[in-house]
Amino acid sequence: MTKLTTKEKEIMDVLWQHGPKFVKELLEYYDEPRPHFNTVSTTVRILEKKGFVGHKQFGTSYQYFPTITEREYGRSSLTGIIKNYFDDSYLSAVSSFVKDEKISVEELKELIAQIENSNA
Repeated sequence: MTKLTTKEKEIMDVLWQHGPKFVKELLEYYDEPRPHFNTVSTTVRILEKKGFVGHKQFGTSYQYFPTITEREYGRSSLTGIIKNYFDDSYLSAVSSFVKDEKISVEELKELIAQIENSNA
């Protein structure tokens, strides 16, 4: 799965949080000065080509909806980070977090306990 650009992520966040929208409705979620209709429309079509968005036709208009959940995107992004930056090793990633003090030893022990309990 490809990574979302900042502009694509803004649109996906709206769709994930607020459900299906027409392009004109998406514009309402932007602060002033809002991007041009055609700019948002082009970005939505790119998202559709990438497989993140689908549409339902209403006359000559299209209502867009996400085809993956935010959680699915997050998982695939994390998998890509682990693969690209930690030699596909989750152990290396967690070790890095502990070393950089992003996660404490106590939190790590709690995580291990949760994993052990879920496998019991």
